[in-house]
Amino acid sequence: MTSVRWKVSGRPVAYPDAVRSMEETAAGIRAGEAPETVWLLEHPSLFTAGTSARDDELIDAGGIPVYRTGRGGRYTWHGPGQQVAYVMLDLSRRGHDLHAFVADLEAWIIRTLACFGVTGQCRRDRVGVWVVDPCGREDKIAAIGIRVRRWVTFHGISINRAPDLASYARIVPCGIRSHGVTSLAALGVDADAGALRAAMEETFGEVFQNVLR
Repeated sequence: MTSVRWKVSGRPVAYPDAVRSMEETAAGIRAGEAPETVWLLEHPSLFTAGTSARDDELIDAGGIPVYRTGRGGRYTWHGPGQQVAYVMLDLSRRGHDLHAFVADLEAWIIRTLACFGVTGQCRRDRVGVWVVDPCGREDKIAAIGIRVRRWVTFHGISINRAPDLASYARIVPCGIRSHGVTSLAALGVDADAGALRAAMEETFGEVFQNVLR
């Protein structure tokens, strides 16, 4: 199977249901019974703690559910107005290069943001994508947290379109205390969910379509 299936969920998906579905899809890809898949969705408001999360980075959940998860990274928030993309690809057919895969995810996000006139940047010491304001302030606009099992990836990325950023004050996002979090809406960009998803589909092909082996 060489084509990537593009899956979109129009309603918020509960986190345990999403993890279960990812596990099933990843197993199907490893067995050669399912196509590689990108799944676009939103979650109801929740926090997830990656494998490197520290207890003191959860400041006050405030009744928001918290899930421990097998992805890399630390604490982050998911919820309405944030576009999540779970990326299930077979790296055994894409060069067996995890670092290149993460770099491709960053490039995908940067190309997507450029569709809306936003310049995203990467940092060697911080995974994810950042924007810099005229005063030099750096804020995170997109996060990356992945897991790989037998060279099949799952979990993925999230782009802040128009979420309630106040939820991030309840955690130390991604373990980084010295920088903030922003969104397209906070930057003055009015992008609806359909427009963002369309841009993500177009730019995904630009980054990933020619790397199958």
